[in-house]
Amino acid sequence: MESLKTTRMKKILFFGFIPVLLLAFGACTMNTTSNKNVDVSEERIDFLGITNKDKLSAASKRALQWTDQQLYNNDWYFEYKVYDLKGDFAFEEGVVRRDPSAIIKHDGKYYTWYSRSTGETVGFGGNPEVDKVFPWDRCDIWYATSEDGITWKEQGLAVPRGEAGAYDDRSVFTTEIMEHDGMYYLCYQTVKSPYNKRVKNQIGLAWSNSPDGPWTKSQEPILSPADNGVWKGDDLQDRHSVLKKGDFDSHKVHDPCIVPYKGKFYLYYKGEQMGEAITFGGRQIRHGVAIADNPKGPYLKSPYNPISNSGHEICVWPYNGGIASLITTDGPERNTVQWAPDGINFEIMGAVKGAPHAIGLNRTADNEKEPTEILRWGLTHQYKTYNYQYIRGFKTEVRRKHTASSDKGTKDKKKE
Repeated sequence: MESLKTTRMKKILFFGFIPVLLLAFGACTMNTTSNKNVDVSEERIDFLGITNKDKLSAASKRALQWTDQQLYNNDWYFEYKVYDLKGDFAFEEGVVRRDPSAIIKHDGKYYTWYSRSTGETVGFGGNPEVDKVFPWDRCDIWYATSEDGITWKEQGLAVPRGEAGAYDDRSVFTTEIMEHDGMYYLCYQTVKSPYNKRVKNQIGLAWSNSPDGPWTKSQEPILSPADNGVWKGDDLQDRHSVLKKGDFDSHKVHDPCIVPYKGKFYLYYKGEQMGEAITFGGRQIRHGVAIADNPKGPYLKSPYNPISNSGHEICVWPYNGGIASLITTDGPERNTVQWAPDGINFEIMGAVKGAPHAIGLNRTADNEKEPTEILRWGLTHQYKTYNYQYIRGFKTEVRRKHTASSDKGTKDKKKE
């Protein structure tokens, strides 16, 4: 039987919820001189501070279409700050540590996995056969442990790149951890040599009965890009010229995360499309999901893909019988927290000022306590320079009301 909280949330989402383009960018599509009446309560008019309900601007019309969840509930809103960590996660010149996985706990210690490489990034202007073309190029997956989540000890290599000729021989990176039935699974992004701008990224998997390994790697990728796009010309360094763009994930599948959900395994991922465009919301980046009966697959892409029209790194967690998702960086719905009662049909629950990059969630948190409880602390990465990134911590807090600096008091107040 559904919980009262789930039932209420579904009703809120069903009645009156409109596409986000009307919520955030309705001025592009709504006639500001329309005489269409909006039937609203005096309470809502007062809450929104609308001067004259008979003279509504386009912005006021959009606001009046917000649901009660969006208007009155700030449980999904948070603010954040980042901070330096200690030990091996302190910045180290010449070393890239980035894209931390979620945090799990085993035998009293926190564990995380991440992309690690050395050396500067030269780009495609150098010799791609020798040089690094991106900071995440020529990476292996390493792991570290911590007693307190602050001081981290690097434990070494977890999953290496493949042998020459393998689908993952160039780089393995952007990993995520899943613990299920006493087994541990690392899904990750892969690149095969030679690295050029048209190379297609895939997703690999490794598993172990211990977070310390050893890890067994899948011999083939568990997910690949759609194959229905067509490049224009044969310039391997031109990723924008196409005869047909294909599906939202026709070029790359990125940032995988597997979540056990409703007796199956939902593999959420970021798709990049051949001939990627810049739209009114920025880069044309969307998320998808593939579903399997077994952690090792086979994974079948949902016919409802894409399941977002914005986003970058995948950041998802179970909440209230559904799946929550933090959408950041790219697209018209960036910097929103969304929720889907079925793990597929996501609606906006909150909008935030910003969020940490490449979040490593704290999977030890009680994610049912509050919608964003799992975000109270975790890991992120930061660019010290373009060449070198390091792993930092972040904290968030729910904000119920705005507090100005003068409300907090100051030690040295100026005299009148």
